[in-house]
Amino acid sequence: MAAEPKPASAARPDLGYAWYTVSVLTVCYTLSFIDRQIFGLLVGSIKAEFGVSDTQIGLLSGLAFSLFYTLVSLPLGRLVDRYSRRIIIGAGVFFWSLMTAACAIAPGYGGLFLARMGVGIGEATLAPAAVSMISDSFPNDRLGSAMSLYGIGIYLGSGLALLLGGAVIAAVSQIPAITLPVFGEIASWRATFMIVGLPGLFIAFWALSLREPARKNTLKAMDGQTAQLTIQETLVEVGKRWQAVAGIALGLMFQAVALYSYMLWSPATLQRTFDWSPQVTGLVMGIVVLIGGTAGMLAGGRFSDRGLRGGRRDAALRVAALSSLGGFAVFALLGLALQNDWATVSVFFLGVILLAMPAGSCYAAAQMVFPNQVRGQVMALILFIANLGGLTMGPLLPGLLNDYVFRDEGALGVSLGITLAASTLAAALVFGWARPAYRRHHEALNP
Repeated sequence: MAAEPKPASAARPDLGYAWYTVSVLTVCYTLSFIDRQIFGLLVGSIKAEFGVSDTQIGLLSGLAFSLFYTLVSLPLGRLVDRYSRRIIIGAGVFFWSLMTAACAIAPGYGGLFLARMGVGIGEATLAPAAVSMISDSFPNDRLGSAMSLYGIGIYLGSGLALLLGGAVIAAVSQIPAITLPVFGEIASWRATFMIVGLPGLFIAFWALSLREPARKNTLKAMDGQTAQLTIQETLVEVGKRWQAVAGIALGLMFQAVALYSYMLWSPATLQRTFDWSPQVTGLVMGIVVLIGGTAGMLAGGRFSDRGLRGGRRDAALRVAALSSLGGFAVFALLGLALQNDWATVSVFFLGVILLAMPAGSCYAAAQMVFPNQVRGQVMALILFIANLGGLTMGPLLPGLLNDYVFRDEGALGVSLGITLAASTLAAALVFGWARPAYRRHHEALNP
């Protein structure tokens, strides 16, 4: 049984090694988004081979991945709080890379659905373990920047998926057909999955080489030893901070709806509306996501840390609310911008900067108001809620609007704009609602 919460500090690794650790974890996170987002460039080829609708593509990109990603995240969070985080990460990277390569040999829609589920299971290991390791490696006033460096993996991975994915597709289409034993000749989109998946098998061993940081801010039992909390005691800790947890989780969920609809459907919007090729789309959107997303993520962490040093305990949620409100203002203009291709690209660029700002600061915010023994589980719970909504509804909503409301493939940009504007506005409102409660909990644990 744990004593009354009274966090005790543990020794932290030196900052040099801490930045090395977060850099390796950023590479892993980048890889996860390359493997996750390469799908967006292959939508046309997959539709052509399997004869499926936009709604089915949304299910394949969203539900197939997110079903097990979300289901296994909660038990994985408990493992993260008790066992070696580097081993959990290394095993996860190896498995999801193998499953990405397995997409190349899927015999049909069902097989590809199962392979995408496997990718989701593997990738579910990363965020709770990585965020826990990073929070034990940095002081609070640098945690926002550290989490934002980790968080740029979303945009590095997505941008590189678009940039390199387009190049890989072009290269594979120019070489003789690839023939595999048993499976025979495989299409270029299948070869692309194999090419981007296999390097991760080596990165998994790099992650395993990291040192495990000492856990800090642990609750102590009555005998002075580190307490191991039961599930019931963990729920009590969460219940004490329910409004802050709900605000962060639901705000990130609405952000995830926007992010995943953006990542899947913005390339398709340019291709359908302006007849751009996959190669040109990949180049332009790769640059947009890589530069804009990275800038937004780093800026969000920097503003959050600066606000915290200036005495604003709710700085992270303040940044999240204001940037989400800005995202709403930008994406509300997408319908008008669709008259011109570069105007549309400009909206996508400004929008992704603002979309990127909340995540890193919110990851850090959640770690600052909980004792160490529950951080992995709390992060898993937040990601469970965020991804359950974001990964399922984000890819699906524009497809549903297009198939059943507008009934016009050419209206995809309007469907996407509605989804993006509505979800960012909802995120801004939820982040703002959670600020007062979060501020109280931060003051209590960080006097």
